[in-house]
Amino acid sequence: MQTLETQRLILREPKASDMEAACAFFMSDRAAGVGGPFDLGKAWRAFASEIGHWQIRGYGMWIVTRKGDDTPLGLIGPWFPADWPETEIGWTVWDTSIEGTGIATEAARAAIDHAWNVLKWDTIVSYVGIGNTRSANLAEKLGAVLDENAPQPKPDQPCWVYRHPKPEAVQ
Repeated sequence: MQTLETQRLILREPKASDMEAACAFFMSDRAAGVGGPFDLGKAWRAFASEIGHWQIRGYGMWIVTRKGDDTPLGLIGPWFPADWPETEIGWTVWDTSIEGTGIATEAARAAIDHAWNVLKWDTIVSYVGIGNTRSANLAEKLGAVLDENAPQPKPDQPCWVYRHPKPEAVQ
């Protein structure tokens, strides 16, 4: 299982001790961009699916923490459930205190680099809930562009699909 390290961050596999922070996020209004807020049972299942993704795929979204502090700040990384049309780099920011600090950008850049260079993905998108301007701004800051012709992961629940450009080094 791959752990990533950036200048300020550790991106690590989710673990059971992250459940309380995960459920707090998934049960909050902040989870609206991922279909929430959920009740406790759905929040628990949402986080359990993150752990299960690692078991099934051998990779998944990482818990983002600051170096020297294992407090979970969010989930960022590769996501590809069985019914997704394309490989995704997704993100959820759990801690409002990190907004505007560049932490989500730093973690997402590391995740995108890993997807291109280690996972050898051919394409990367980020699915963003319509109206979720914070996520849309992050996608654009990462260089992604809105792809209005991309297939939707849930056709009955349209979203914005941002396509990340493939770096020339891995073309």
